[in-house]
Amino acid sequence: MLRRYARYELLIIDEIGYLPIQKHEADLIFQLLNMRYETHSTIFTTNIALSGWGELFKSPETAAAILDRMVHHVKIYKIKGKSYRMKHT
Repeated sequence: MLRRYARYELLIIDEIGYLPIQKHEADLIFQLLNMRYETHSTIFTTNIALSGWGELFKSPETAAAILDRMVHHVKIYKIKGKSYRMKHT
């Protein structure tokens, strides 16, 4: 499964941190990003600050390894404002 997702030209991981991430899941995310590193594009959406990813991934070391690959050659877009969904309720 990792090889399959590693081959996509663009992989979008939406709302990371919305659900809890277990340690073994964080390890799989690291493996996937490591396989994609500098070969394919990956987009993450989240409302968790990067400084909170150590807690999110249950390991500051795993989070640091993931972020190291994520932020190399990256463009970060911070979107502020009210939720589009909440605006229409």
